Amino acid sequence: MRLPVRLPPPATAAAATAAAVIAAVALRRYLRTRSSMATSAHRRGGSAGGVALVVSGKSTEDQRLLASAAGSLALGEGDSVEEITVSRDSGAGAGAGAGFDAAAYMGALRASRFGRWMLWSPSMASTHDLVTQNFAKLPVGVVCVAGVQFRGRGRSKNVWESPAGCLMFSFTSQMEDARKLPLMQYVVCLAMTEAIKELCCYKGLPELEVKIKWPNDLYLKGLKVGGILCTSSYQPKVYNICTGIGLNVDNKEPTTCLNAALKEMKANSPTLKREDILASFFNKFEVLFEIFSNEGFQALEEQYYNSWLHSGQKVVVQDGPEAQRADSVVTIQGLTPAGYLYAIGEDGKSYELHPDGNSFDFFAGLVRRKMET
Repeated sequence: MRLPVRLPPPATAAAATAAAVIAAVALRRYLRTRSSMATSAHRRGGSAGGVALVVSGKSTEDQRLLASAAGSLALGEGDSVEEITVSRDSGAGAGAGAGFDAAAYMGALRASRFGRWMLWSPSMASTHDLVTQNFAKLPVGVVCVAGVQFRGRGRSKNVWESPAGCLMFSFTSQMEDARKLPLMQYVVCLAMTEAIKELCCYKGLPELEVKIKWPNDLYLKGLKVGGILCTSSYQPKVYNICTGIGLNVDNKEPTTCLNAALKEMKANSPTLKREDILASFFNKFEVLFEIFSNEGFQALEEQYYNSWLHSGQKVVVQDGPEAQRADSVVTIQGLTPAGYLYAIGEDGKSYELHPDGNSFDFFAGLVRRKMET
């Protein structure tokens, strides 16, 4: 079953749409100006310097298990294989010098299945590539975190540089029911929005209204602050799922970030830390994943709709063959069982909306398909 393709900006009205388009232009300009820097960084620290990984675990046994598995990891293929060096967290916190404290993260982690094994690298091409290429060698639930990522994975094989200040990580899970695969990204989005909300409440911070832009982006005040990528592969009786997440925590470029929004709401507000967000995410995701696995996404729908941008939103869709397509307006009602957008047309009929193309404009690039009744 094909996963729904990723769409960018919407928001709730014309102003949000304009903000999203402006953000998209800024994003493209930012990535162009940074691309040469990413390339030179790769040449300096990629194949020649290899990838340095620091292994951490919730327990000493977890750390030992992961260190043993990490010794056989590979990244890349053929002549592009990168050398990987592995060391254990000494207790001072993996990556502490680069601003990430693994000990603080593990101390805040309550989840028992996800995130208890961690691979940290101050700089690497792609956390998603590492866990995807080494799925069978690593314990299910492992997370790989990077300080800087210069060849991250996006939709349609897009490549992204992720600057310092982002929370960038990829983790693994498994699922037996293929019908649920397209909905996994929605569970991840919901888990992150709920995690940020609960963390702000716990720390006495102003609440950040992070919203879900279908199918897998996170928005704050009309600007994108995060994105999710889920990929899967099949082995007998089970699907291996790799989920990658990028979240703007301290980096104001190219759009905005969580801590900048907190400062705007309250000038002297404390800031959120990546360690706490990562732990809070897995604490929440583990609970939601259990519900999703046992009861299906329907059990989470009401909670999901409370966090998304689209209920009652009118969008322009394209009908007919490509050469003869005409625009029409439909109103979004929710999700179909397959995970696409469910909408009502001006003719009163029900439609399922599928993304089409790679447009930054949410009000274009949707294909309407009449639903069977």
